[in-house]
Amino acid sequence: MFSFFNKREWKSLDKVMLGACILLVCVSLCIIGSATHINKGSINYDFVIRQGGFFIVNFLLILGICRFDYKKLKRFAIPLYIINLLMLVAVMFLGKSALGAQRWIQLGPITVQPSEFSKLIMIICLAALLSDHVDDLRSYKKLFPIALFVGIPFLLVLKQPDLGTSLVFLAITLGMLFIANINIKLLRNIFAACIVLAPISWFFMKDYQKSRILVFLDPNSDPFGAGYHIIQSKIAIGSGMFFGKGLFQGTQSQLNFLPENHTDFIFSVIGEELGFLGCIFILALYFILVYRALITAKDCKDSFGMLIAVGILSMWAFQILINVGMTCGIMPVTGIPLPFMSYGVSALTTNMMSLGLLLSIYRRQQTMIF
Repeated sequence: MFSFFNKREWKSLDKVMLGACILLVCVSLCIIGSATHINKGSINYDFVIRQGGFFIVNFLLILGICRFDYKKLKRFAIPLYIINLLMLVAVMFLGKSALGAQRWIQLGPITVQPSEFSKLIMIICLAALLSDHVDDLRSYKKLFPIALFVGIPFLLVLKQPDLGTSLVFLAITLGMLFIANINIKLLRNIFAACIVLAPISWFFMKDYQKSRILVFLDPNSDPFGAGYHIIQSKIAIGSGMFFGKGLFQGTQSQLNFLPENHTDFIFSVIGEELGFLGCIFILALYFILVYRALITAKDCKDSFGMLIAVGILSMWAFQILINVGMTCGIMPVTGIPLPFMSYGVSALTTNMMSLGLLLSIYRRQQTMIF
């Protein structure tokens, strides 16, 4: 295990990034406890104990991952890609349905969401593919294999349906293509095509997905249905004002007016109970996390590691932007969790493993310096 008493290894660890992550999870456990401690009339902290237990396990895991040579992952890209497809296909036949979607697989006492793990696997596999084509993406012919490579798992996730994770796939792909020095004209044409084709996607959406877009434009059009989440979230955040109502004191979350208050809408609870100051503190920690990921990517000497770092950065930045925007009513409700904050074993594990990879990349660069 990682030796914190080894001076050289301690110097090679990105303590700022790790510290930001630990602070985020600590705040998360407090907010999850506040949002869920009253369950069916009795007080319990099952969600906190469960999330905290998996955090400890994952923390030990990332200490091992950061000592692992990330470059070795490149040779396992194809097997990982196949495993990824098998997991997503398994959801179609063995998946557990909830909230109108079939995204989860029950493994004993644990419910696993393969699409969460799929994001990190796709980052590794796409990095392996693009690392051999950096500065060579100058035509649609070069882009076609990449589009096919990403398109298959993208469609499998979209089929579940999981529009939020599908959008994360696109954000990851665009971020990694940009850093792989894709021809800007091609990238501009892709954006233009997406804008033109976006209205067509309306005819392939589920009814609840259409409702989310409509209530995003006007939440009061269905205040007790599809617009309920957004309205209650905005009330919660607004009522927190500058200093917040205090931990365990929020009315919207404590009285269960706010749905999914420990998962998708956990930022709303932060706004209500910790106020504007609490929100700024959390956003500052996210800024540190994303900034350190950017520094790791910039300083990386090999294209594979650089692409992995940019992929993780793109994943985190997009999820933070969409989730926080969603709770404030400036983005449609998509069910994208807030990294390191939202309750969920699969999401927490994916983000912790992503952090471990970033620490591994950073550590390799620092070892070369020392």
